[in-house]
Amino acid sequence: MKILVLNAGSSSQKSCLYDLGNVLPDISPEPIWEAMVDWTNHTGFAEIKVKTHHGKVLQEEIAATSRPEIIAHMLETLWNGATAVIKEPSDVDIIGHRVVHGGAEYRQSTIVNTEVKEAIAKLSVYAPVHNPANLEGMNATENVFGKIPQVAVFDTAFHAHLSPATYTYAIPSKYAEQGIRRYGFHGISHQYCRNRAAQILNRPVNDLRLISCHLGNGCSLAAIRDGHSIDTTMGFTPLEGLVMGSRAGSIDPGILIHLLRQPDMDVEKLDRLLNRESGLLGISGISADLRPILKAITEGNSHAQLAFDVYVHSLRSHIGAMLASLGGLDALVFTAGIGENSPDIRAATCEGFEFLGLNLDLEKNHQRAIDVEISAPDSAVRVLVIHTQEDWEIARECWHIQT
Repeated sequence: MKILVLNAGSSSQKSCLYDLGNVLPDISPEPIWEAMVDWTNHTGFAEIKVKTHHGKVLQEEIAATSRPEIIAHMLETLWNGATAVIKEPSDVDIIGHRVVHGGAEYRQSTIVNTEVKEAIAKLSVYAPVHNPANLEGMNATENVFGKIPQVAVFDTAFHAHLSPATYTYAIPSKYAEQGIRRYGFHGISHQYCRNRAAQILNRPVNDLRLISCHLGNGCSLAAIRDGHSIDTTMGFTPLEGLVMGSRAGSIDPGILIHLLRQPDMDVEKLDRLLNRESGLLGISGISADLRPILKAITEGNSHAQLAFDVYVHSLRSHIGAMLASLGGLDALVFTAGIGENSPDIRAATCEGFEFLGLNLDLEKNHQRAIDVEISAPDSAVRVLVIHTQEDWEIARECWHIQT
């Protein structure tokens, strides 16, 4: 079975093709074709990069005219030119799309039809940057591949089992009736890490209490019990919860009221401040990227050190909340850019939970390996570093729907 996966964003469009034969592997295979369009590097142009499992590579820049036409051009490299890996579009069996917001209605992956696309469009009010881009990817692939089945895999679906006590905000119920509630995000990543953690630990998924820490530019935790997300840190939007690269995370709402009363502040400026100018960037004044912050710490920069300390405090505090929801912990999972690549963050975070009997193997923690256990043999809580693979999780969802 050949499964095409699209991950559409506002500034880029990523895609890959898996050839799975007739059996679903336990571990992600390498895609036979990968491609990306980036609209940000050169104003007025789209940069296209394609590579195949045979080592063929294509790089080109074309005028950034119609986005659907550019996406179609990228997809046509599947069967045209040096990067061709199939003979014709009909060789693809099914197409999976990451969709950021599925609201309360979509609790699992769903075959795309007119009704589903209309719902995704309506939910754009909650995800105005991502859902329209996700729809654009669906329409572009429909134009190229015709009636080949498409599947919407929702980032919010993994959190569909949150209880009313968990997803309800303490505001008048008329606002909850308008859809204001905690949804949670990064669900595809958390779901993949749940499955991979069970494989590494050689235990059934429904027999584990996990905290999955997705730490990238955006950050969230998921408390997973009996295979389901029962608590998470992101809420109505991806702004709630942990301190992130450029997002403030949870903040006293009174601060927002106070800021909006300032003569030089309006809603758009506040949105930019909270989403693009805060977090690690806002505190350090250096970057939303942890790496230059760590470098600045070695040079004695006190703002960089404070950014690191605030980030770790936020992470520990929210892990504590997830612990209370779980009532115990079998494994702590670190994933995504920071989670996979920063032994300093992992070590500092785990120091806060030594009272649980959690002990790191410091040598393993600094080896920068992935899909490994980094806890000491005597640790009461296992600690894992897992390379998240959202594309593969989307492909798995397509497989299960198709079969």
